[in-house]
Amino acid sequence: MARKSNSNLEDHNGIRLTSHEKICAERMKTLFKSMDEVKKEIKELRTDMNKGKGAVNLLLILGGLAGILASYFKWNG
Repeated sequence: MARKSNSNLEDHNGIRLTSHEKICAERMKTLFKSMDEVKKEIKELRTDMNKGKGAVNLLLILGGLAGILASYFKWNG
């Protein structure tokens, strides 16, 4: 009789373990999907940041040229 209840317990634990593995697999799948989305957003943010740095550099160059032209006309005008 002890053998039969032990077998039932092993079957029950096997079912619980299988159910647990399915839940964990779903959680991992969700985590990986979430991580992929975060990586994509970080890549987009880097792209936007690089565009912003380029715009700032362009404004600095244009401002420098405007300053040079203003000082040229001030001294020669």
